[in-house]
Amino acid sequence: MNKKIKVLVGLLLAGMLIAACAPVATPAPTQAPAPTEPPAPAPTDVPVAPEIDCMGTASGDEISMLYQWSGNEEENLNKILAPFVETCGIVLKPESTRDQALLDTRVKAGTPPDITFWNVTQLTQYKDLLVAMPDLGVNADNYADYWKAIGTVDGKWLGLPVKADPKTLVWYNPANFAAAGYAVPASWADLDALVEKMVADGKVPWSMGMESGDATGWTGSDFIQDILLVTQGPEYVMGIINGTVSYDDPGVKAAYEIYGKWAADAKYTVGGAQGTLSTSFLNAIHKVFSDPAEAMMVKQSGFAGGEVKATYPDLAYGPDYDFFGVPGAKGLQGGSDWMMAFSDKPAVKALVAYLSSAKGGKMWAEVGFDLTPNMAGADAYTDPALLKKAQLLANATGFTPDIGDSIPGGFGSAEWKAIVDYLNGGNLDAALTAAAAVQAEALNK
Repeated sequence: MNKKIKVLVGLLLAGMLIAACAPVATPAPTQAPAPTEPPAPAPTDVPVAPEIDCMGTASGDEISMLYQWSGNEEENLNKILAPFVETCGIVLKPESTRDQALLDTRVKAGTPPDITFWNVTQLTQYKDLLVAMPDLGVNADNYADYWKAIGTVDGKWLGLPVKADPKTLVWYNPANFAAAGYAVPASWADLDALVEKMVADGKVPWSMGMESGDATGWTGSDFIQDILLVTQGPEYVMGIINGTVSYDDPGVKAAYEIYGKWAADAKYTVGGAQGTLSTSFLNAIHKVFSDPAEAMMVKQSGFAGGEVKATYPDLAYGPDYDFFGVPGAKGLQGGSDWMMAFSDKPAVKALVAYLSSAKGGKMWAEVGFDLTPNMAGADAYTDPALLKKAQLLANATGFTPDIGDSIPGGFGSAEWKAIVDYLNGGNLDAALTAAAAVQAEALNK
């Protein structure tokens, strides 16, 4: 072998030997990247408000309450208030009574409850002692202006409407309508034409029975008030209530005459005038849903649905019984319950803020304690009948309390007497004049 080649081979072998014996470098361990702070949220000019504002209350703060509800109604109220109680730690001290005299006694003794849920007339009765809603943190944007107007006394908004039950409803059997080829009327003229069509077809349009013991006549007064909402509107009805419109006004007389055409004639209602006077208001409902039906329609408030369900359990809401709003009515009449405050302590402010908030409105609707005037709850109902009534309420341009319930001094009985006398063939002018005298005395007009 050439010497140069031997030298090169030797050097190569030596290098390989040295490389094999050299220590192997261990790669440095890979370190996890250092944790980084999450990016700060982008600044915003709009603060996020809590669903329930406790208004600075401390856990254990108490609210005394007096209301007329009991049983299932009271359970519904507790469900509605549960999120508020849990979030704020408020302790409720409720008392239930149907006797307004107990509330009057407490108020006169100087020991009223912090909160009462009562009728709209008590807003005037206790106006000098109540705290105004704007001073209690009310969410005013969630209420239609007419609700604020009803709850305002001497320029102060004193009552929060919490529950409404519209009466301006006509109940019917959709299956019977479909079989006869009838459509739900969209206007008062449509209703009048439908009534005449039913008569021509040999059917009785109405079941208008109103017997109710000492209160006989109240379903008639409801019907007449709805006619007034069609022909005159809610401001006119409120004028009767406050005395600026006398009960013997020509507009009232015209409404009686429209009512009387249907209520006193056997072509239009079951049994004619005597049937109207002697048939109980519950049986009047039954006659529309019996088999065979004795009439096609009955005008009655929301409780009629429960009465049909209890009496005819095989009937289903929707296909077998349903309702529509009195067509052409420019507003609704109905019952309403109002929250009024004798205290402005933080816990009371928190309760007012909650019930008038979006959360409070939605909770009231989800529980289904009749309807909430809080517009935030309009789409939150789970019961289809309540949802339909809520849509009527949301689209109403006014809401009027029952005339007879709203005027003190026995006017309700005078109104019923005028209706009964009229249906018995008495002079309408004389009947209205007598009722107007009671109205004027009660309102000091």
